[in-house]
Amino acid sequence: MKKTLVALAALALGATLNLAHADTIAKVKASGSIVMGVRESSGALSFTLGDGKFAGYHVEVCERIIANVAKAAGRNLETKLQPVTSQNRIPLLQNGTIDIECGSTTNNATRQKDVSFVVTTFVEDVRIAVKANSGITGIAQLNGKNVATTTGTTSVQHLRRHERASGMDFKEVFGKDHADSFLLLESGRADAFVMDGQILAGNIANSKTPADFRIVGEVLNVEPIAIMVRKDDPAMKKVADDTVRELIRTGELARLYDKWFMQPIPPRNMRLNLPASEATRAAWANPNDNPMESYARR
Repeated sequence: MKKTLVALAALALGATLNLAHADTIAKVKASGSIVMGVRESSGALSFTLGDGKFAGYHVEVCERIIANVAKAAGRNLETKLQPVTSQNRIPLLQNGTIDIECGSTTNNATRQKDVSFVVTTFVEDVRIAVKANSGITGIAQLNGKNVATTTGTTSVQHLRRHERASGMDFKEVFGKDHADSFLLLESGRADAFVMDGQILAGNIANSKTPADFRIVGEVLNVEPIAIMVRKDDPAMKKVADDTVRELIRTGELARLYDKWFMQPIPPRNMRLNLPASEATRAAWANPNDNPMESYARR
């Protein structure tokens, strides 16, 4: 009898976990809270202000989505913030630790096997950041250099695949997050940091001496950046997609973009001065969740 009860309890627990993973709206309705995955140093998309506070373009978009999730759940929801990294963001979404990820994740075909992406809100150019006095102006000067990137990201893969990198030999050094990768560049342990352009710009703007750094060289890849939700959860994805589409229709998404990429932002009231690219505006004009592979490299 004891074994039977244990087995039944395990089945019940499994059913509860499956419900939590497959139906986010039911999960948050039952718990009264929703967990937003946030990044500590993802440029103006998501960053920490300290004391457990986070801000950024995707943080605000997610707040709009969560307001509509609360309406769908029929109750007020407490929003809890959970910092995530490039390495753990997908596993934490899959296992129910977080319910939505509001960082700087590239939508690609491989990740689409594990998660669903909300319609694209930002299209990014992958670039190279260096010290201003380094003499490095592009890929050609990276041979024999240490190149920093963040563990769990795709940026150095694009560098290695670029035709101008053919035959080059450079060493990859890894930061655990974007701030750590920038510190590798700042401290001289890396000669370049390859990452999304706005993440590079955000870390430079918030450094002690922004004039000491610059973004240089060729565009290595064009990547759609999107908010993540759990896979096979059509109700949650519909709420999120509909929210973003409405933000686009009303012009609110463009206003949020301007707020975070063109105006002074905390904590140092620096401007990134990154106007919405042609590719970003095209994504707004035709809302979709197409992966990176559908974008032509520019």
